[in-house]
Amino acid sequence: MTDPSAPSRQSLRRRRFGAAAGALVLAGLAGIYGIAHLRGNPAEGACRAAVATAARIAPLVHGEVAALAPAQTPFHVPDLSFKDAAGRERTLADFRGRTVLVNLWATWCVPCRREMPALDALQGRLGGPKFQVVAINIDTRDPQKPLAFLKGAGVTHLAYYSDQSAQVFETLRSAGKAFGMPTTLLVDSKGCEIAAMAGPAAWSSDDGLRLVRAIIEGDTKTATR
Repeated sequence: MTDPSAPSRQSLRRRRFGAAAGALVLAGLAGIYGIAHLRGNPAEGACRAAVATAARIAPLVHGEVAALAPAQTPFHVPDLSFKDAAGRERTLADFRGRTVLVNLWATWCVPCRREMPALDALQGRLGGPKFQVVAINIDTRDPQKPLAFLKGAGVTHLAYYSDQSAQVFETLRSAGKAFGMPTTLLVDSKGCEIAAMAGPAAWSSDDGLRLVRAIIEGDTKTATR
């Protein structure tokens, strides 16, 4: 005699089909999430060393460079495009193999103008095969104005780079790395963010030099491993 409370064969088949379909949906969502996660942060593996460097130099973030924000998560800086003094196309990738201080500035930005002599002095003191200041001007109008300013300010160590479209700022702003002017990023030899700063700093001060030297030293050791 059939138990009226027992589920029918058709009901069992429906339940099994529903369970299988649910499992497939969950597997699909897990796969999509996994792919999205990988796409969202492709720098997870490549930039871990930069985050470790950021943690190591954190005790040096004080005084004249107290506003610096060491990186807490891996971030590969976009390959910014700009031009050199001769009008040739350059990218951030051209500087792979050395620690880079990327600075976005403009003549209409008063803090930027005040900061340029310190950046020039930093390049004069530490610039070379292991370190480069890449100061990118984003004036969008008169291309001679920033050149005249640099000459008048006695800036002689910095190479001149510019982006009259100001796309470099928009690219970093979209990535959550630029909020105003000046904007500075310290980038390791692999193109990964070590730290960022919104606003100016006395980069050629004892605090600034000590910090940058520590970054260069750590980045060089990591690059040679």
